[in-house]
Amino acid sequence: MIANAFMLALREIRNNLMRAGLTTLGIVIGVAAVIAMVTLGNGATQSVTSTISTMGRNLLFVTPGLRRGPPSAANDFTEADADAIERGISGLSAVAPSVSRSAVAVLGNRNRITTLGGATIPYFTARDWQIALGREFSLSEVRSGKPVCILGETVREDLFGDSDPVGQKMRVDKVACEVIGVLVAKGKSSLGGDPDDLVLMPLHAVQRRFAGNNGVNTIWLSVGDASDIPRVKEQITTLMRSRRHIADGAADDFSVNDLQEISSVITTTTGVLTAFLSAVAAVSLLVGGIGIMNIMLVSVTERTREIGIRLAIGARARDVLLQFLIEAVVMSASGGIVGVVLGLAGSAALANVLDVPFIVSPGIIVIAVLFSAGVGVAFGFFPARRAARMDPIEALRHE
Repeated sequence: MIANAFMLALREIRNNLMRAGLTTLGIVIGVAAVIAMVTLGNGATQSVTSTISTMGRNLLFVTPGLRRGPPSAANDFTEADADAIERGISGLSAVAPSVSRSAVAVLGNRNRITTLGGATIPYFTARDWQIALGREFSLSEVRSGKPVCILGETVREDLFGDSDPVGQKMRVDKVACEVIGVLVAKGKSSLGGDPDDLVLMPLHAVQRRFAGNNGVNTIWLSVGDASDIPRVKEQITTLMRSRRHIADGAADDFSVNDLQEISSVITTTTGVLTAFLSAVAAVSLLVGGIGIMNIMLVSVTERTREIGIRLAIGARARDVLLQFLIEAVVMSASGGIVGVVLGLAGSAALANVLDVPFIVSPGIIVIAVLFSAGVGVAFGFFPARRAARMDPIEALRHE
């Protein structure tokens, strides 16, 4: 019985292929949009997570300024603050005071505005950054503030092209420096900016020759065990409040930032936006369902005599109900399958354009197809019931 109803439904759809295709267009668009939104949302989440993970393992960073509210002036840290953290807090793999500012890197007639960072040896451990060419700073270079520099891949490529920069001389603003190394490329950040657009020099060199003071604007911390991060954050907060003489009840004039927390917030935000956009896209499914109901009502009216003949020769009401219901489900499910194909193709193309990973979620594909079939059942039931309840005599009289 079901097989026969299915064949009748296919025959009717084939006889009115153009009308059936236009009817299911809303379902196709709705499913394709939902698939694309979820796929791109998953890719964006993965991209952000990967970007944050490249910044360092179990990384914390302490910066001056209010934790919440508008930006405000706050005293920089000093190396003594970093030393106090290293001495007073256990479970840290690296403590690296640093300073950064904008500068112009110059080589011959080439120049580039970039970020100049002043760092110490533990910086490379804290940021989980390896050396691709050359070497790190030596202890004597860090202590004396010798003007040597390590280049990010973007600066190396722009200034030196394919040549080996190690051992060559260049300028940063008006300060001549010798290139001793090149950092491993981390790639473009999905959060904006280019982490490889960087020139590193010893901290004392940047403080003396560029900043003119001994301030530190970021302290990078690598925690040995991720489970210790909440404890370390609390202890750092207590220690820095004491060192900066912040009264009880007063707001912190510094921030202890946790990459895991930042990643969690961004992932949650991305998930909410994806769900919202998917819900908006899913409205097309309802519009498509109304279209199916409308065309099925038209079909019932057009085929009144056919229905009357079937009922007159012995077909049961439930047979007629099943025929029209299956016809509606076939149209909506077919639209769902076409929508899945278009959604995956579209999201693959957009993922390539937006430079985010293409991550397919099998669950959402199954849900989309089942939901589209459910739309067919929901919106096809009323026309099918109307057909099944026809009086055979009145149906046969219909012109």
